[in-house]
Amino acid sequence: MKRAIVTWSAVLFSLAILLGLSGSPAWAQDTVSYDEVEFFSEEEMGEVEWNNDIDTALAGSQETDAEASDPDSEAESRSLWAIFIAGFIGGFAALLMPCIFPMLPLTVSFFTKSSHTKRKAVMQALLYGLFIIVIYVALGLIITIIFGADALNSLSTNGIFNMLFFILLVVFAVSFLGAFELTLPASWVNKMDAKADKGGLVGLFFMAATLAVVSFSCTGPIIGTLLVQAATMGELLGPAVGMFGFSLALAIPFALFAMFPGWMKGLPSSGGWLNSVKVTLGFLELALALKFLSNVDLAYHWKWLDREVFLVLWIIIFGLLGLYLLGKIRFAHDSPVQYLSIPRLFLSILVLSFTMYMVPGLWGAPLRAISAFLPPQATQDFDLYTASFGGGSGAANQGHGQPRKHADLFHAPLNLDVFFDYDEGIAHAKEVGKPVMIDFTGHACVNCRKMEASVWPEDEVYSVLRDELVIIQLYVDDKTNLPEAEQYVSPFSGKRVRTIGNKWSDVQAAKFNSNSQPYYVLLDPHTEKVLVAPSGADYNASSYRAFLQSGIAAFGK
Repeated sequence: MKRAIVTWSAVLFSLAILLGLSGSPAWAQDTVSYDEVEFFSEEEMGEVEWNNDIDTALAGSQETDAEASDPDSEAESRSLWAIFIAGFIGGFAALLMPCIFPMLPLTVSFFTKSSHTKRKAVMQALLYGLFIIVIYVALGLIITIIFGADALNSLSTNGIFNMLFFILLVVFAVSFLGAFELTLPASWVNKMDAKADKGGLVGLFFMAATLAVVSFSCTGPIIGTLLVQAATMGELLGPAVGMFGFSLALAIPFALFAMFPGWMKGLPSSGGWLNSVKVTLGFLELALALKFLSNVDLAYHWKWLDREVFLVLWIIIFGLLGLYLLGKIRFAHDSPVQYLSIPRLFLSILVLSFTMYMVPGLWGAPLRAISAFLPPQATQDFDLYTASFGGGSGAANQGHGQPRKHADLFHAPLNLDVFFDYDEGIAHAKEVGKPVMIDFTGHACVNCRKMEASVWPEDEVYSVLRDELVIIQLYVDDKTNLPEAEQYVSPFSGKRVRTIGNKWSDVQAAKFNSNSQPYYVLLDPHTEKVLVAPSGADYNASSYRAFLQSGIAAFGK
């Protein structure tokens, strides 16, 4: 029974990895790279010549922001917590890997037998756990030092890096599925093991280092996935925070079992269930890899991985995982499933139910529970759901009978009447006498997709967006080159703006002093002044509607 409980916990941790690492959680705001934008101090900005419209908008933004908390600071704090939690879950999942779990009783028994007193054994175990944390956090800091904050930010939408991450995660998945093992050179293991025999603090440190090296074949893919995701979230301390969470979860059991050796008797023996955890993680790594490929596909408009293609692949991956849990599929290192345990049965029901949940999405069902991870609804060819939305008062993507700028590249969500160019949208708002909502969004922004799928369709919100506002969606991570005549040197950063994404990220940084998405700004089109404090992602439809109505009321005055 105890073995079944641990097996159940193991796979739950494995499933949590997908939710924890597939982009930021729904409540964490996304940040993206400004490939061509630099942020200067106020003294450095003193000599920059601002044009009038930027001065006006920035003044309005600063007036309003003085009354509210900084959403970027709050988003950064939430993102770091998300990275820490993902690392912590990853650490517990790693603990249940075949390379680490059998080492737990061996290591703890070493401390209890080599120490004359329980107090000394506990102190040694605590130091051992501390050294595990130091080693992994140092790894995270080294990643930050080597690449730097700007480079980490640029990873989130860089096509080459996202493609490399996709390939890397596929390699990790194949390794977990049993095709091969990722191992470090044997000479490293031997050197670490030899130094671990010295005893004292140095010996304990190298014992921890030996654990890190020996277990690399199991922890490497988890650490790699964690570092990739932490880096692409754009936080300077992300890799170090993620490694702290990972190592803390890994170190706690060693200290606890050293304090209470009797608990060791309750641990299940090593066996085939450990490999099942590893294979389950392999399936989840494969599903996660598709998200990175989707980011590149959207930013460069390749149209390889539209929503229905993405869903078909996920349905197959999770369907196979369900069959694996039922014992219908076996891999090279799996033990035969003699009987189906109750936890494994319930978990297979959970996975197969999730698989069936995704099937209606092939016909356009919004799938709100996972909408943040899917390509936008507008990329789907056959969509019965969006057809039920009538759209705005004007024909979507049309202006005076002519196609709107960039309408061939972007698609309006929910058939709303949306502009994709700032000047064009402002001019239209002046004509119709409505306030403007600028939606700074991104192809790789999971929270933007969640807002469009979960909040915007609500009747109380949709009617306001459709009838009372002029919406301007600006994609800050799009890689489409601007015509030569439209490229310019930014007065804000001093760098050349070459792509559509560069242009709108420069506008967001210069006018509104922000770099997070989604970022909703309500403007008076005549003065281009901010009407109320801008908002980030808000999944409460009532409060989001209140934000929109407050801007409309301010415009009416």
